[in-house]
Amino acid sequence: MAPADPSKTTATRAPVGKISIFALAIMNIVAVVSLRGLPAEAEYGLSSIFYYLFAALFFLVPVSLVAAELATGWPEKGGVFRWVGEAFGAKWAFLAMFMLFVEVSVWFPTALTFAAVSLAYTDRDLSFAEQLSSNKIFVLVIVLAVYWLATFIAFRGVNSFARVAKWGGIVGTIVPAAILIVLGFSYVLAGNKSHVDLEWGELIPNFNNFSNVVLAASIFLFYAGMEMNAIHVKDVKNPTRNYPIAVGIAALGTVVIFVLGTLAIAFVVPRTDINLTQSLLTAYVDMFRWAGISWAAPIMAAALAIGVLAGVVTWVAGPSSGLLQVAKAGYLPRFFQATNRHGMATHIMLIQALAVTMLSILFVVLPSVQAAYQILSQLTVILYLVMYLLMFAAAIYLRFSQPNRPRPYRIPGGVAGMWIVAGAGFTGALLAFVFSFIPPDQIAVGSPVVFVVILLALTAFFVSLPFFIYRARKPHWVDPGNDFAPFTWQAEGSHPGVVSTSATDTSTAVTGETA
Repeated sequence: MAPADPSKTTATRAPVGKISIFALAIMNIVAVVSLRGLPAEAEYGLSSIFYYLFAALFFLVPVSLVAAELATGWPEKGGVFRWVGEAFGAKWAFLAMFMLFVEVSVWFPTALTFAAVSLAYTDRDLSFAEQLSSNKIFVLVIVLAVYWLATFIAFRGVNSFARVAKWGGIVGTIVPAAILIVLGFSYVLAGNKSHVDLEWGELIPNFNNFSNVVLAASIFLFYAGMEMNAIHVKDVKNPTRNYPIAVGIAALGTVVIFVLGTLAIAFVVPRTDINLTQSLLTAYVDMFRWAGISWAAPIMAAALAIGVLAGVVTWVAGPSSGLLQVAKAGYLPRFFQATNRHGMATHIMLIQALAVTMLSILFVVLPSVQAAYQILSQLTVILYLVMYLLMFAAAIYLRFSQPNRPRPYRIPGGVAGMWIVAGAGFTGALLAFVFSFIPPDQIAVGSPVVFVVILLALTAFFVSLPFFIYRARKPHWVDPGNDFAPFTWQAEGSHPGVVSTSATDTSTAVTGETA
């Protein structure tokens, strides 16, 4: 999750009613699919199929459908901040938005670790590449260098990072995914020994070993990001019918890519040799050697590094822009509202860069790169899931508090349908949240106690921080020129959660905050 590879999330808004089912399905697939986390699930062999299907049923589909209803019902600026705020008030909305921003910040070091490993494997000397990719100082230097480069690219504005995102997504994810699957399955079909037991009984995980569930909890974040394209549901013909079809196609396509890509790695790399940061690269090396094109391995490593840079550039700009809107509505001091001539949130991005730098130092403190990679990956899952728990709860609550709100797309089945879909998502996210605090047996993380304490301390800090900021807010923080529309309950002079009979919102600027 890692979060979904964000390098594919930048899309041009199509004319109203012009997005086809197939086009929307493709948009959702490329917004979610990332190859970086596949080695973590290759650890489970055929049973990874079970985890992928479980996470799709209890997370991917619920996220997609719930986000579609919320995005069409409340299309004003704010995204998840708007949705949670309509249900539970601005304090909880700020928590949800802050979790999204912090989660992305925590995700950066883990994503860039993969970029560092990829750059190491551009060396034809594989033994040296393996040593270099395990060197904590090398990894730290590359993480910081690429991240700060991405930040300065994002400073250049939408046109700059959109170009990087578009081509980086194609070069660094879509093409490598196709090559991985084709070569992996060709390797086995050609009669080579598979390192996975190809027996039906292997599909069902060993539930007697509880630790098997822990590492698999990160699979939920593989599917994160489907909500980003929910805004386009208004541009789909007959959204009530066509949007669920598009989501179904996208969910199936995403699962197929993840399952086949994971199995391709498991076929080629022995389970005992699987490494979270290196196995995707070693799988390509082995496949290219088998295919007689060993010279392509360094090229693939460079392509994957480009894909990571593209994703980081997009995510540096995206959530920071969302937080900027919230800041100008009066939820952060004026310092955080500074922008450059390209309209980019420079101070927010600089603060984020400093936070990423400090988090990256964990690579020096923890006993191995894999341990640091895993603890930051699990922290990313935990913080992102806090946001998703609030989103699912808000969707259910808004069916009761604002029943007459026009929703161009509604989850089928009325209130019962909402309870089933959002309830499944909430339950799955809650299970993944709990499991993410347990250190996996498969990875050497040093002291398990230290591992858990670090996770708990970081989670407590990041979850409590937005409440302190919210409580300290001042009237002069509000930018008089902001165009953030008030919540429905603010416009009506009521309180969050009160059943509304109003069908519309006002669109006047926020001039203050009623708690």
